[in-house]
Amino acid sequence: MWQAEVRVDLDAIRENVSKLRSGTTAELMAVVKADGYGHGMLPAARAALDAGANWLGVCTLDEALTLRRSGVTVPVLAWLLAPGLPLHEGVSAGVDLGTASLAQLDEMIEASRLAGRPARLHLKIDTGLSRGGATVADWPALLDAAAKAQADGLVEVVGVWSHFVYADSPGHPTTDRQLAVFHEGLAMVERAGLRPRWRHLANSAATLTRPDTHFDLVRPGLSIYGLSPVAGETYGLRPAMTARARVMLTKRVPAGTGVSYGHAYTTEAAANLAVVPLGYADGVPRHASNTGPVQLGGVRRTISGRVCMDQFVLDCGDDPVADGDVATLFGSGVDGEPTADDWADAVGTINYEIVTRFGGTRVPRVYDGDRP
Repeated sequence: MWQAEVRVDLDAIRENVSKLRSGTTAELMAVVKADGYGHGMLPAARAALDAGANWLGVCTLDEALTLRRSGVTVPVLAWLLAPGLPLHEGVSAGVDLGTASLAQLDEMIEASRLAGRPARLHLKIDTGLSRGGATVADWPALLDAAAKAQADGLVEVVGVWSHFVYADSPGHPTTDRQLAVFHEGLAMVERAGLRPRWRHLANSAATLTRPDTHFDLVRPGLSIYGLSPVAGETYGLRPAMTARARVMLTKRVPAGTGVSYGHAYTTEAAANLAVVPLGYADGVPRHASNTGPVQLGGVRRTISGRVCMDQFVLDCGDDPVADGDVATLFGSGVDGEPTADDWADAVGTINYEIVTRFGGTRVPRVYDGDRP
């Protein structure tokens, strides 16, 4: 008997990747960083590869090496690399590395020497996000240094890339401006004598809405898990994660009963209360106090009072409720249950955060559609 669980439908991930693949002629990198957005990095990666993903994308070196140690042999790109990491381990494992500055390039060269083989680099240009990537002003110097290192046999520049600011708002002019800067950056790459095999810019939103940004490789993340990056649109994607728990305790209380810490909720009438054993230690946002939607007994209800570390309470009114009944926080929505988007709307965040909150907690993940 289980108390609480996160169920992940791997067939949904496969279907979503297949749908994304059918919409582009580019290769597809399934982004499985952050433990597969809470879905489990290795199971999500294997499901995406089953469905035809050509690449895997992660942030950290440790994530990339975990994939390699698990037997993944497809190209893997890691791009969030602080100074001083043992990059030679990534080079030895054939991991592609994001590079955005002369200082990073120097570390890549040293890693290549230690590994005894050239590092495979993806040079990143900042086209407007002002986060990772070399500025347009610094781009020529990075290209020249990378071209020299490649000529010396120390690195191999296999990719050039950037990342969008507003692709999740189709029609936003910033997307066109970034695309123009990317084209200018590519022209500089050619003038520097570099011929990278892969040019990539499109995230989930651009993969779904801007085929003119697909180039040689697209990098969907959120969408492979069945969540849409564009508000109000689903694109036929199927959410893969369901979070639920069994009611731990029920009780009848009179009108005017204060509920949970600080009595931030008070019953307006006599009510049946259901105590659900999930809290902010398990991924339930504390901001969901008095706002989080939960389905119980076929009825969508709202969390009553403050979310605690390990539990929350539902006011079920006069509806019958029993210990052991299943409370569903979110799922695909097919059976009327709330979705991750509903939760995001309720607590003022994005669906990305909702699903990643439930990754790596004490709540066990259970996989449907697992294959040997």
